Amino acid sequence: MKKLINSTDTVVTDALAGMAAAHPSLAVDLDLKIITRADSPHTGKVGLVSGGGSGHEPLHGGYVGYGMLDAACAGEVFTSPVPDQMLAATKAVNGGAGVLHIVKNYTGDVLNFQMAAELADDDGIEVVSVVTNDDVAVQDSLYTAGRRGVGATVFVEKIAGARAEEGASLAEVADVARAVNDRSRSLGVALTSCTVPAAGKPTFELGESEIEMGIGIHGEPGRERVQMATARELAGTVLDAIHDDMPLFDDLLVMVNGMGGTPLLELYILFNEVQKILEDRGARVTRNLVGNYITSLEMQGFSVTVCRLTDELTRLWDAPVETPGLRWGR
Repeated sequence: MKKLINSTDTVVTDALAGMAAAHPSLAVDLDLKIITRADSPHTGKVGLVSGGGSGHEPLHGGYVGYGMLDAACAGEVFTSPVPDQMLAATKAVNGGAGVLHIVKNYTGDVLNFQMAAELADDDGIEVVSVVTNDDVAVQDSLYTAGRRGVGATVFVEKIAGARAEEGASLAEVADVARAVNDRSRSLGVALTSCTVPAAGKPTFELGESEIEMGIGIHGEPGRERVQMATARELAGTVLDAIHDDMPLFDDLLVMVNGMGGTPLLELYILFNEVQKILEDRGARVTRNLVGNYITSLEMQGFSVTVCRLTDELTRLWDAPVETPGLRWGR
């Protein structure tokens, strides 16, 4: 194992300290492993809190800032944060209008955020939770009851964050978050495994010419292992799986996401194939992201996330955002 770390015991806190040093707009509590906007809380604004295991950067801490999250909780690598972190983050960003929890559908995240919401309610803070479950690969996995929450989480955090900045109520922000999740689907592909620092060895093994279709962001098994194929063939297979679950038409927001170890050169090749296939089928890719947005350490591979846009969702997507991971319009 070769990694740019000091110790397997301090990976997360050292990374958080680096984020604090690089981004003065963030306030980082190294003891609780919480990242908040330095100017939190905002009176009268709905607060947005998310979080999950580390190793998926820039998700979630990289999306704390104007137009997205107000706080993020960082667990150990591929491990859920604990309720105490979530409760502290909720209190820190509560401006009196309630707090939205954005939760990826992994059992630990769901249970711990639920407990934190109950504790916040005891303290008089209204909390609504929206669970993302956009992964079409498998119904259940090692970590999940139901479908996994993956790339659509980025879309939900951006669009719900924009709605909250407009002064919308907690119910209105939650409604748009659910709409984005309902209109989004994802599928991921792994070319290699990744190595969790504490484990010191790859999470799984793939043959020299094998890839895993439908991989989870923690290395969970997907639909099947198949032989490596061209970018065009893989794009078609992924889009077929998404289309079978949610027909793709009209205006689309498309993210071609790297899993952490895939060169940007290859991601652009993939995006070109994805766009051509969708346009050949009569859809229009009107908004896109290409790059690393929800990763699995150094895994080589990619995921495709597609959201069927409306005029309102497009407007909110285009709204200004200023975070370490997404920035435009300001």
